[in-house]
Amino acid sequence: MPQQPPIPFDNTYARLPDRFYSRVQPTAVAQPELIELNQPLAEALGLQPDLLDAGPGARIFAGNRIPEGAEPIAMAYAGHQFGHWVPQLGDGRAVLLGEVVDRGGVRRDIQLKGSGITPYSRSGDGRAPIGPVVREYLGSEAMHALGIPTSRALAAVTTGEPVWRETVQPGGVITRVATSHVRVGTFEYFYHRGDQEGVRTLADYVIDRHYPELAGRPQRYRELLTAIIARKADLVARWISVGFIHGVMNTDNTSVVGETIDYGPFGYLDTYHPKTCYSAIDRFGRYAFDEQPRMAHWNLTRLAETLLPLLSDDEDRALEIAREALDEFLPRFEAAHHASLRAKLGLAKALPGDVSLAYDLFELMAEQQADFTAVFRALCEAGAPTEAPERFAAPARQHFRNKGPFDAWARRWADRLQQEARTNGARQAAMRAVNPKFILRNHLAQWAVDAATERHDFAPMKQLLDVLQRPFDEQPGAEHLAAPPLPEQRVYQTFCGT
Repeated sequence: MPQQPPIPFDNTYARLPDRFYSRVQPTAVAQPELIELNQPLAEALGLQPDLLDAGPGARIFAGNRIPEGAEPIAMAYAGHQFGHWVPQLGDGRAVLLGEVVDRGGVRRDIQLKGSGITPYSRSGDGRAPIGPVVREYLGSEAMHALGIPTSRALAAVTTGEPVWRETVQPGGVITRVATSHVRVGTFEYFYHRGDQEGVRTLADYVIDRHYPELAGRPQRYRELLTAIIARKADLVARWISVGFIHGVMNTDNTSVVGETIDYGPFGYLDTYHPKTCYSAIDRFGRYAFDEQPRMAHWNLTRLAETLLPLLSDDEDRALEIAREALDEFLPRFEAAHHASLRAKLGLAKALPGDVSLAYDLFELMAEQQADFTAVFRALCEAGAPTEAPERFAAPARQHFRNKGPFDAWARRWADRLQQEARTNGARQAAMRAVNPKFILRNHLAQWAVDAATERHDFAPMKQLLDVLQRPFDEQPGAEHLAAPPLPEQRVYQTFCGT
């Protein structure tokens, strides 16, 4: 009986016309070493884990061995980067090996990042330092554990070769898994070339693969736009709920299936401020924390532009349809965002004033430089709302230097909680389920990156992976990984790094 291949590929994107991609082989590396394999994900994908460990896995995930059934391609796309049009980008350091249908029946891409030069590399070397590999591995798996749609990390390897950036760094390759790598920028690539047939082919592909319920419907392209808008609105609301800042929300980093992709200069809020922006390349704060909903809408507007010829033969009617669809973004986002605010405050029913209550807390946090994650987790421990504020919300109170304004807010929150039917215990449990104790804090990510880069030490990465898989649990003994950074530990800038 023939042996099953280690990865059961079943590819569809590689069957699209040649102008959608370039066929390319990963560039072999000197000495691949497997440093992390995501065994649960490998099993969910139907891979053969025993064939992926150690040597065989290192060769596959470094690009040294192309497994049976793979059809390596670099995808073509364009995009608006920080608002500026770039007519050709494409996978400059990534190679899509192929697709698998997982055990749940979902088709997923398997992609190598850092695997060498492609036709879209421009002047780049197509490689990745090990630091960004570690950072993306941690970032995507932490996001998944938080229950937020995201690409996943299947494996990470070191290459045994140096990568030249500002300094010489050890190289690495990450294997990413995503429901799709089609981006808003993929649609833009064809639209701005006047390739209407390419736009239509891509739209049909996205419908058939990701939105099959729309196939054959008379208004399927309008419904596709609406569906993508809805998913993106929900995704950004979920980012906001945990203090996540993507950092580089260009159209080429905006997935059409509502997943978080392309982890570059991302970060999480420490002290709360709505204009927080960690990305070193975002000099004007375009993608700051509170700008993310507006920028998502901007990106979706660029998508709508590409679909105009498919929405109607009449230009005015096409514009009207697009505007109607885009007008659905803000209400959808606000509904999801406001629901998350209520959940974070333990409010099971919606009443007037709930959103103002939450935003007044944000204002206090900004004024007093209180930690976003720590405050909301501490609110989970609030006791009976009939108690005095200094006792009722004592765990959260300690995060505020000026107690008076917080006590006044806590009295309002206590009054509101008394309009709920749940017991204190039920409310506390519900709040713990949405307010994580552990997130990938920026200084912790840097700790793991520095250890990997400077000492070839992956113990911090593995320790963080273990803790971040259970972000809502207490995890006694790991409290130091939940603590806000000390002043000397703060990270003020994050980098793409690849």
